[in-house]
Amino acid sequence: MGQIAGRFARVEPRLRARQLVLGLLADLPRKNCWTSAEHSGDTSPDGLQHLLGRAKWDADLVRADPRAFIVEHLADDQAVLVMDETGDLKKGTHTVGVQRQYTGTAGRIENSQVAVYLTYTSPHGHAGIDRALYLPKSWTSDPERCRQAATPDEVGFATKPQLAQQMIERALDAGVPTAWAAGDEVYGNNPNLRSALEKRQLGHALAVSSTHRIPTPARPQRADHLAKRIPRRAWQKLSAGTGAKGHRRYDWAQVAITANDLPGHQHLLVRRNRTTGELAYYRCCSPRPVPLLTLVKVAGSRWTVEETFQSSKTLAGLDEHQVRRWDSWHRWVTLAAHAFLAVTAALERRHTPADDGTSPDGLIPLTCNEIQRLFTALLLQPVHDLAHRLRWSTWRRRHQARARHSHYSRQAALQP
Repeated sequence: MGQIAGRFARVEPRLRARQLVLGLLADLPRKNCWTSAEHSGDTSPDGLQHLLGRAKWDADLVRADPRAFIVEHLADDQAVLVMDETGDLKKGTHTVGVQRQYTGTAGRIENSQVAVYLTYTSPHGHAGIDRALYLPKSWTSDPERCRQAATPDEVGFATKPQLAQQMIERALDAGVPTAWAAGDEVYGNNPNLRSALEKRQLGHALAVSSTHRIPTPARPQRADHLAKRIPRRAWQKLSAGTGAKGHRRYDWAQVAITANDLPGHQHLLVRRNRTTGELAYYRCCSPRPVPLLTLVKVAGSRWTVEETFQSSKTLAGLDEHQVRRWDSWHRWVTLAAHAFLAVTAALERRHTPADDGTSPDGLIPLTCNEIQRLFTALLLQPVHDLAHRLRWSTWRRRHQARARHSHYSRQAALQP
């Protein structure tokens, strides 16, 4: 709040913003203006609804402050900008951007609202730094519908890759230190996005479909057809990073793309599941030569955006908004305080020297979940037995440390 307070000209919206942030971090069964107002002692949700709908402040200006806060603590010149979309299931037809569309949240076509997010991922941690609401053509072709949702007149239809490109360019223009971009097939199959990244000298490892056509000196060929020609000796077992249960090891191979008109060093990166044999494909480009392990790490960083979605929704109420208008949506997701949790967790991990992620006293570092739990217990609610709260925190972390040690030991024993 100290970072963003200057964005509010009047004290009333400044205090309301603080109230909403604390409500989003609170341990409430459902987070919206009604529950947050009740939690803070207000007699009605009118004040918070005014903050989201009518108060004078610019969510895009506020967005820059959490981004600066994240970069201040997580900056790395080899960081990865990870792009992905997520959907929030919604009822009705009046909420801005809602229509029946596919969303990974449900795994099927549902009535939903979809937004594209950009996550900053570095060796120190990861957190979301930008957001863009996806407006389908059913909205942009209906000016009256957009007017009722207070959508700005200048907002037109933009594909998800176009929204991702806009966010990446905003980050680069703001001087965010980074060297790479990563994303799934929605973004990797889009040639305009890849070309824009290459013009900005930003390396990338973007997933593509098996039918994606790779340029070769003879003629374009499908990615899966090229993968069949990779000799057995070319595959290497490498880790794409660590997860909750140990290293995420796959077999990897790369095929150089030698088309003369492509900038930088281009490769097709192929990942093979060591159990099922399933293949995944990535279009990679770097301004200068890099080893295979670097490309693997960049491709493997894509999971961080999924973790950010899960943490933001579970702990900071990112998807629990009950607003219908354009400004209200942007204000809500901008104030969702996941950056506070992510940075605090990153700072905690820096003081954990053990290779297996545990401290000398047998505890894992504070996670976002544990930070939110302690923050709620110690600062947002009356504390009747502080020692009891801390004992439970220690117990949870020790239990998680034992579970992690068991997972790592089992994985090491099963390695071929």
